[in-house]
Order: sequence, then structure tokens, then C-alpha cells
Amino acid sequence: MIEESMDIVPKPTPHSATTPEAELIQAARQDRRAFGELYKLYVDRVFRYLYSRMGSVPEAEDITAQTFLAALESFDRFRGDGHFAAWLFTIARNKAMDHYRKAKKSAPIEDVSQLPAKDDPLYTAVIQSEESARLAAIIRQLPDDERQLLQLRFLAEMTYGEMGHFLNRSEQAVKKSTYRLLARLQSQLEVLDE
Repeated sequence: MIEESMDIVPKPTPHSATTPEAELIQAARQDRRAFGELYKLYVDRVFRYLYSRMGSVPEAEDITAQTFLAALESFDRFRGDGHFAAWLFTIARNKAMDHYRKAKKSAPIEDVSQLPAKDDPLYTAVIQSEESARLAAIIRQLPDDERQLLQLRFLAEMTYGEMGHFLNRSEQAVKKSTYRLLARLQSQLEVLDE
């Protein structure tokens, strides 16, 4: 009888479920001091993304700080549409572009291997391997838009949905582009290994 009555209770729909990120956003809307938890959640990812673009730890730290300050100051304008990471990384990209305009300086993505190791998935798995020099040479030759796919996926640790929102493309298009790029990189490495 108890089991039967439990089946009557409606199960939550996916739309009614809240994520820990959504809870943090709601808390930050109610009390700005709670924005610190969003900072803790994203600071390493934003830093790695910016370092791969800046090539300098002090510059990446500075732009990371500017990113979070701008995000906090404009938090009221965040629509809360479930794409906080895309919104935050848009701010980071814009801050980096502002910096480039002033400094006219860029660092290749493969130079992130000099970043102090701290769970860096792209370079722990790839750059520190014996294929690092070959892969670095291939990555250096990639167009900016393809390097950005690698930066967003492996350094910023964005989901394909977040990447799609950030790049104004569909999730499927971003996923397909990333898979094709990775397959092409793999085949180029295999050709070099022969």
C-alpha cells in the first residue's frame, strides 16, 4: 500500500531540477557576497583559458581579476538562462581582446605547458607526453578559431552547450567541429609517427 502511494507522487521534471551552479547564481542574486562561490567554481578554468591566450602568468592573473570584477559589476545583466560559463568566458575573451589591443601580444596555446601543473587536462594528458613537440607544431599552425575550440574545451573545461552559446553556434555544430578537429590532429600525429 505504501509503495502504491509513492507511485502517485509526481516525479520532478528535468526543468524543475536545479543545478549547484543555478543555486549559486540564485544565492548571488540575493546576496552579492555569495558571488565568491561562483568565483571559486570558475577561477581556475578562466585563468587557464586566459593564460593560453596571454602567455604570461601575471597578465593572466590580472585579466582573470578584471574578468571577475566586471562579472560582479554587471551581474544584474546576466539573464540567468543557464549559460553562466558562456557569459563569464565572453567577459574573459573581451578583457583579453582589450589587453591585446593595448599590448599587441599573443601566446601560443602550446606554451601553457609552462603553467604550474594543477590538474590541467590538456597538457597533463597531451603536452607532457613524448608527442608534445609534434602536437605543439601542429597546434601552432591551426587557425585561431580552431585553437579557440581546444582552449574552450580543454582549458576552460566548457561543455559543448556552453561552447555553442559562447560561439553563437549550435551545440551540435560545436561538437562536430571539435570532434573533426581532434580526429584531424590524431591523423596528423599518426602520419608524423610513420
